[in-house]
Amino acid sequence: MCCRSGGRVGSSSLRPSVLEPPNSEEDDLQKSWKDKLLARRVELLMASCLILVVTLALSIGLGVGLSCVGRFRCGSSSQCVSASAQCDGEVHCDGGEDELGCVRLSGRSSVLQVQRGGVWRTVCSEDWNNWLGVSACRQLGYSRYVESFFVSLTSIEQELQQNLVSISLNQSQIIKLQNTTTLSKTECSSGRVTTVKCLECGSRPQYNTRIVGGNLSGPGQFPWQVSLHYSSEHLCGGSIITSRWILTAAHCVYGFSDPTMWAVHVGLTEQPVHGAQSLAVERIVYHSHYRPKGLDFDIALMKLTRPLVFNGLVEPICLPNHGEEFAAGTMCWISGWGATEGDGETSVVLRSAVVPLLSTQTCNQPEVYHGLISSGMICAGYLEGGTDSCQGDSGGPLACEDSALWKLVGATSWGIGCAVRNKPGVYTRITQSLSWIRQQMEVSASGVRGQGSGGNRSPVLTTPEMLVCREDSGQ
Repeated sequence: MCCRSGGRVGSSSLRPSVLEPPNSEEDDLQKSWKDKLLARRVELLMASCLILVVTLALSIGLGVGLSCVGRFRCGSSSQCVSASAQCDGEVHCDGGEDELGCVRLSGRSSVLQVQRGGVWRTVCSEDWNNWLGVSACRQLGYSRYVESFFVSLTSIEQELQQNLVSISLNQSQIIKLQNTTTLSKTECSSGRVTTVKCLECGSRPQYNTRIVGGNLSGPGQFPWQVSLHYSSEHLCGGSIITSRWILTAAHCVYGFSDPTMWAVHVGLTEQPVHGAQSLAVERIVYHSHYRPKGLDFDIALMKLTRPLVFNGLVEPICLPNHGEEFAAGTMCWISGWGATEGDGETSVVLRSAVVPLLSTQTCNQPEVYHGLISSGMICAGYLEGGTDSCQGDSGGPLACEDSALWKLVGATSWGIGCAVRNKPGVYTRITQSLSWIRQQMEVSASGVRGQGSGGNRSPVLTTPEMLVCREDSGQ
């Protein structure tokens, strides 16, 4: 597989454009001194007006900016609220942004944390019940809840052992966790903390390793891989992260945001599509900070009009948790229908390759990407070239296996050339976009009734009586 993003970044596109000043010498020679004086006065007047306008704009801008220093900004608006108002159980922003993203899963064990008073707090196991588990999953953007686990406090990362909290709920109802009575603690009386599972993900139940060799992918090898078709043609790849959500690259959908023009094909290994599930798209959203001439925030989500049916050949990949990173040298997989050479056609069959993760320091070396790699990106590939992603692979997964679970570490974004020496593939780092992903999913799951993750009905939530909480169970 020699592939990379459909949004290629050639060396010429990295050069800033140069504007040449107009040559006005001939016109000046033809003007009389009176004409010149009048023109000069007009120029000075216009310059003065321009300076005044800029000064006023800067003053207003600085006023708005300074008013938000140390405070919480409500989305992209100029409205700001006190930092302590974020996740306090009351809506202060007009759009309710201050009460979004108040729950997260952290570390390798998926430890549940709730934000309150501007501090992320690890949830103790005492008083925990399945209604709280359902509520947590709803806030994480899922329509279902599988189970809760209780693990030893001393077994989790050191930074998660601070700022503990217990949550109690006396009624059987679905709530926002930050709305409940929370008690800050210096220790958990049970000695255990809560972890939550909202989705069975990251497995390959129908994959037989004897089916395929080389870089040709067999059925079920990458069950989360999707082919995104625009006007009935493969344009980009993507990854299934829930039954309703597909994650891809922003540059795939920017300027092509009409959902009716897109179709998501799942469970296939060959193009054209034969016998695969095909679903329509309900909504497309890309990161608000993405710019088509930039390289950062290259991430987008597609919401399907109806849920996918998981069957072993079609399965979701797990999202990583907050603070969960993968070390340089970790061997991961890339996959897609991208070109097998720089200027070639897209592949008819799904191809894949193993690539090592590279450190940001390595990728920012002068001979590699010379400082272009930000904290929101991750590099993977071989500096000697030879194996890479390419045109048509954009938005597809960079998947890494961790404790028998596959996790989405990156989404194919950009690069210079395909499989070129010192030009490895660059991927959007998923851990840096988790808050944005969760917020989009949460808005959908907990928004207006009838528009949640279950389609044109309320989200499907299994009754807690059918679920279990377990202690000290590895995930």
